[in-house]
Amino acid sequence: MDNVIFENGLVRLVSAKNFDPAMVFDCGQCFRFDKNENGRYFGVAGGKYIEVERSGDDILIHNCNKDDYDGLFRDFFDMDFDYSGVLSDFPKDDAILSKAAQFGSGIRILHQDNWEALCSFIISQNNNIPRIKGIIRNLCEKYGEPVYTDSNGKVHYSFPDAETVACAGESAMAELRTGFRAKYIYDAASKVADGRIDLNAPYNMSYDEGAQYLRQIKGVGLKVASCVLLFSYRKYDAFPVDVWVKRILEKYYDGKVGAEYFGKYAGLCQQYLFYYERCENNVFLN
Repeated sequence: MDNVIFENGLVRLVSAKNFDPAMVFDCGQCFRFDKNENGRYFGVAGGKYIEVERSGDDILIHNCNKDDYDGLFRDFFDMDFDYSGVLSDFPKDDAILSKAAQFGSGIRILHQDNWEALCSFIISQNNNIPRIKGIIRNLCEKYGEPVYTDSNGKVHYSFPDAETVACAGESAMAELRTGFRAKYIYDAASKVADGRIDLNAPYNMSYDEGAQYLRQIKGVGLKVASCVLLFSYRKYDAFPVDVWVKRILEKYYDGKVGAEYFGKYAGLCQQYLFYYERCENNVFLN
């Protein structure tokens, strides 16, 4: 783990390796962080508002103290995982993947709240990122709790829990302009709230078992389940495939490979390839 210095309301990750906030928050795994006029990425995670930026070789986490970091953000940013060390486990002699991994070397897989990730990726189905963010923002503002007011007077809210969403009902979700997803959000919230789905259970399951378990929820297919397992449960072998990933696989691999080819870190490979295609090759993926 990188050297950590705790200052007044600030955590400094000294000479942080494999951590670039732009890559972390712009690779499609998280919908609650945006970039402000100061170049910082700001948002709420685990009910806590933070701002994150790179300063030279260091990463600064503003509005964060030692307890916040040790209890939440060290795990949220996956700080105990050796990202440089996994490269030896990637497929050998894959020039495209090697180039993509180098280009996106600052990507880290976030450990997001289980319920928030599940609800967010249900909302993400057949949707674009600006609209996903807008729906989630409205959901939080209406049903979440205020956690922080910034210097511009803007209030930032927590993500509402499953019980609150279930009590609000399907029609309330539809009012947020979620479309066909309203019934899926409500089904997920209801099953989590009454215990039919235990969101701690997938931690003790394989990726395949976890995917099958989450697919008991209406509207949760393999792609949504894979996203949740990768970006919340840190199942690195999860390999979410949407239309954009299919196109990437067709372009570079003639559509002949899948998760098995990429191995136990297939999810990280997917993130590198997605970010590389989106940013290096200027292909606007969703």
